[in-house]
Amino acid sequence: MAGAEEKKNKRQTGAYYEQAAGHYLEQLGYEILEYNYRCRSGEIDIVAKDGDYMVFCEVKYRADGRKGNPLEAVDARKQNVIFRCAMYYLTEHHIEDVPCRFDVIGIQGKAGMKGAEITYIKNAFTG
Repeated sequence: MAGAEEKKNKRQTGAYYEQAAGHYLEQLGYEILEYNYRCRSGEIDIVAKDGDYMVFCEVKYRADGRKGNPLEAVDARKQNVIFRCAMYYLTEHHIEDVPCRFDVIGIQGKAGMKGAEITYIKNAFTG
């Protein structure tokens, strides 16, 4: 049972920081369209609008530096998954001829957002 409980706690932690990242983006003027968009290709943490742009945003959290910088976790394999999911999202929602961007938010720090460091990279990678 410890494995299932640990997975649940990781999901809860991830959801907390995804919501925090969404709030951060809203303060920058973004419109959050969806959290945790899932399709057969995988998942995108946040789908948002920034002016005319559709933004597909990956959120990575690390409590400390022991597992590396959270931004390093968005490797080429993960980027490919996000890109495929974004294409699926656009098709599913009948969205055409809209500029798209792939952003990454890294959050590092302990217990909650107080003192956590947010690193936001616009246009972190291309499809």
